[in-house]
Amino acid sequence: MIDQFINFVIRPPRAEYNPDLYLWEKDFTLAGRKYKREDLELKNERGHTLRCSHYVPSQFPDDTPLPCVVYCHGNSGCRVDANEAAVVLLPSNITVFALDFSGSGLSDGDYVSLGWHEKNDLKVVVSYLRSNEKISRIGLWGRSMGAVTSLLYGAEDPSIAGMVLDSAFSNLFDLMVELADVYKIRLPKFTVKVAVQYMRRAIRKKAKFDINRLDCIQVAPKTFIPALFGHAKDDKFINLGHSEAIFKSYAGDKNIIKFDGDHNSSRPQFYYDSVSIFFYNVLHPPRPPSAYPTKVEKCYDLGDLKGSASRNENLLYEIIAGLQNGSTDAASSSSLPQSIATMKSVGALLSDIAPVATDSLVTEGNTQSGNSPSLVQDKLSTQNEECYSYTSSNRESWGRCSSLGSDDEPSMDCTKATDYDQTNIKVLATPLRNTQQSTLSSPKDEKKKASMETKKSKHEKFEKLEALSQRLRLCILKRVKHRRHCSS
Repeated sequence: MIDQFINFVIRPPRAEYNPDLYLWEKDFTLAGRKYKREDLELKNERGHTLRCSHYVPSQFPDDTPLPCVVYCHGNSGCRVDANEAAVVLLPSNITVFALDFSGSGLSDGDYVSLGWHEKNDLKVVVSYLRSNEKISRIGLWGRSMGAVTSLLYGAEDPSIAGMVLDSAFSNLFDLMVELADVYKIRLPKFTVKVAVQYMRRAIRKKAKFDINRLDCIQVAPKTFIPALFGHAKDDKFINLGHSEAIFKSYAGDKNIIKFDGDHNSSRPQFYYDSVSIFFYNVLHPPRPPSAYPTKVEKCYDLGDLKGSASRNENLLYEIIAGLQNGSTDAASSSSLPQSIATMKSVGALLSDIAPVATDSLVTEGNTQSGNSPSLVQDKLSTQNEECYSYTSSNRESWGRCSSLGSDDEPSMDCTKATDYDQTNIKVLATPLRNTQQSTLSSPKDEKKKASMETKKSKHEKFEKLEALSQRLRLCILKRVKHRRHCSS
């Protein structure tokens, strides 16, 4: 019975797997971006070969190193356990390094040491990452034995940016005494500690480490790395009190998350979200390139004039001035003052135009229909989402219509898109309830009718200004193209 318990500690069931079947593919896509898996082998101080995998983007950004998180598995785990870490961290531009510790998975070695020798394996991995110029900051994410490994190594290397410690035990000797009771080893209570002392000598002889020296309570007050603790409330293998004791004595910035489940249960989504936010804050990864254009760039495609010389930007300022004056019912169509032109860029001014035009339509539709402002705002937000949808064919044609890089004459798609947008404006300005004419007309009805006609004229004026701005864009484009032909 005691021999079985010794093997349970230093020789638990070993994970055997095929990397091509259980790891992420050599080339895979996640959240719309392409990544690759780089397999490598490292040698530890005892001469054991460590099988490792590094998940990185297919193309590293130019002259911008990326941070990396090393995932440390449990006593019966392997690098397959890091698949969940890849899903959580890769979309945030954080690379993930996974390894099989010595005595685990496909690496060399016969026994595990629950963190004692594993911290030296982790040291080899960190040294390898430090030599890689494409890697910046390094974080650690450990679970069970991996959490103890991360804590023991973090006490020796303060350059680690942050650690996530999931289900760590505080002291191995105390844990073995608890497990003897949990798994109901038939020994009198006064002889349990004597039996554990016997197991201590046997483990030191086989696995070459002392269980009494595996004490996280001693290293926690000396560690100042930001740490996020996590532990399941119903964990019977490593009681919640272990993480609470480490958390209490930990010296660095810390936080703890307690969630439902046991030692081997899957973690809830809010825990993974917290881990993602934690590593984003401590590792400061560069923002991943957006696969889609922003809303302003989608709606206001500048075509050939985008990013051109200052003389072309002056032409754009004239158009922007006309649009701003039209949206505020101004009588003048003069260009922007020079002081304003030097304060804001063209993109910033374009982003300012859309809210002004939208607000005028919201007020107009709200007054005519008699609906509450919140109802009209909800309807408008719904239409805006449709306008900015990347899969909408109408929006794509509208983007081509507003592009200054098109031909001199507008295409059929442009005409259809313009009609579609005008239909949206008319619908937005039409009352939602059915209008019924009453048999008796009162002075109040006549006043309402007069006010509606006045607002209708304003709406028509706004549409004329929109048409005028489109003509101005075509005229300016012709002028620019003419200048280009002359210069060539």
